[in-house]
Amino acid sequence: MITLRVSTGAREELADITGAVRKALRENNWTSGALLLYCPHTTGAVTINEGADPDVTRDIVVNMRKLIPHKGDYRHAEGNSDAHIKSSMFGCDQLVIVEGGDLQLGTWQKIYFCEFDGPRERKLWMKFLPA
Repeated sequence: MITLRVSTGAREELADITGAVRKALRENNWTSGALLLYCPHTTGAVTINEGADPDVTRDIVVNMRKLIPHKGDYRHAEGNSDAHIKSSMFGCDQLVIVEGGDLQLGTWQKIYFCEFDGPRERKLWMKFLPA
């Protein structure tokens, strides 16, 4: 298992980690199989979405904020209930096919670490599952 460190700069953001994940593939000579990406944080997540237009990630963050506001009818004492809900909606993991030493992503797809309670230093666990 490899740990990828992710620094986030805002309370809510989708940080593109595609390059870092590809770098880990190369450095570990992972060529054919699947890569499990797992977020061990209850206020973070990992997702795959469009990476060509930065307005897509902006739209996701802004509209998640409207759907699940920071302040609401929450009982959790830490003040980050919205982050826990958003994390659960996105999910803590992604499984990506690896072939020829590269991620098999669609033309416009990127991998994002989803920060919902930052800024923080986060980690993402990567486990390669060989073919």
